[in-house]
Amino acid sequence: MNWLALLIPLAPFLLGGFAIWTRHQQKMLERQSEMTAEKAAQYSANSERLEARVRVLERIVTDKGIDVSDEIDRLRDERLN
Repeated sequence: MNWLALLIPLAPFLLGGFAIWTRHQQKMLERQSEMTAEKAAQYSANSERLEARVRVLERIVTDKGIDVSDEIDRLRDERLN
């Protein structure tokens, strides 16, 4: 019974600390979620660039009668512009 009398005055401090800790955890989860979404967007953009390059290479390899060197130079010039 004596320990209960000690906890009553400490309850607001304990609850306040718990509320602060809970908000901190929520912010940490939100930031982690934002970072994960940003990384996913970066991977997606990189994947799209790589797919475009592979399509160009497939076109160069499968087209017959094209001077490969001229085609590579033309595509490189397009990419720089």
